[in-house]
Amino acid sequence: MRHANPPSRRNTLQLALALACAAALPVQAQDAWPSKPVRMIVPFPAGSFTDTVARVVADTLGRSLGQPVVVENKVGANGVIGVSEAARAAPDGYTLLLTNSSSITINPQLYRKLSYKTADLAPVTMVLEAPFILTANPEWAGKNGIATVADLVQYARRNPGAISYGSPGAGNIAHLSYAMLNNRAKINTTHVPYKSTAQAQLATIAGELNSSFDVLTAVPHIQAGKLKALAVTSPQRIALLPEVPTMEQAGIPDFNVAFWIGLLVPAGTPPQTVARLNSAAQGLLTDGKAKAALSAQGELTMRDPAAFAKRIAAEVPAWGAVIQSEGIALD
Repeated sequence: MRHANPPSRRNTLQLALALACAAALPVQAQDAWPSKPVRMIVPFPAGSFTDTVARVVADTLGRSLGQPVVVENKVGANGVIGVSEAARAAPDGYTLLLTNSSSITINPQLYRKLSYKTADLAPVTMVLEAPFILTANPEWAGKNGIATVADLVQYARRNPGAISYGSPGAGNIAHLSYAMLNNRAKINTTHVPYKSTAQAQLATIAGELNSSFDVLTAVPHIQAGKLKALAVTSPQRIALLPEVPTMEQAGIPDFNVAFWIGLLVPAGTPPQTVARLNSAAQGLLTDGKAKAALSAQGELTMRDPAAFAKRIAAEVPAWGAVIQSEGIALD
């Protein structure tokens, strides 16, 4: 009977050791992230502006994290389908979202019925931002004497609804930018939605559309004479098109519009995972090839999660005011 105490001490020691090991398991599991491939949801088509940026970001992240980052294009409804899937995903660091500002700061205010909220996603970093270029089909512009924004406005006033313009979808920031132009210049034009920026751009080149707010991928087409640039939406002229005036210089005051591409994760993703993703994304600044590829699309603008969250918070009411003033709402 005197041997009862020693087994009790052994049991106590074994229990304590077991509890210590169990407590350590979540930390070890988290430290091991990522232990398998990571998917990056892109809510726009392959070959689109956002997808082009995503491929560069995915490659850089994959090399830094030591696991493949696989791009998955989940297309439809102006980005809603892909963003919704990302918002519903497990917050374990294995689902990323690479998207543009329309889907985060505009869609939640624009759609009466939407399956996600801005708060359902946690910011990791902005990647780049860029202005729009107001372009026109050169043959149409030449035939109608349109060489400036003022000429475009005067033509629209003489011919209400005659000008057709495109965007990557109803409610996209390019659509809202033209709606702003309509409002500021007191004109009426006709919106034609497409599935992507690239499709709208090609339609303007082909003459299916008269005009569009286009992205910087339009620059080579402008230089080749396939598109006519009327103005840029940045506060200053851009180096790629130094002869093209800003919208304010062209006679439309207080018209500064920029869109961004950013990396986000489902809300609730561990802060250490968000921090590691942000750190890995900084490699875009030091990788010469990646930096050159992204600089052709816009200004490479990396931000920490807090600064990115602040940018999003500032844009929500700004675009909300535009949506309200234009009376735009989608189901």
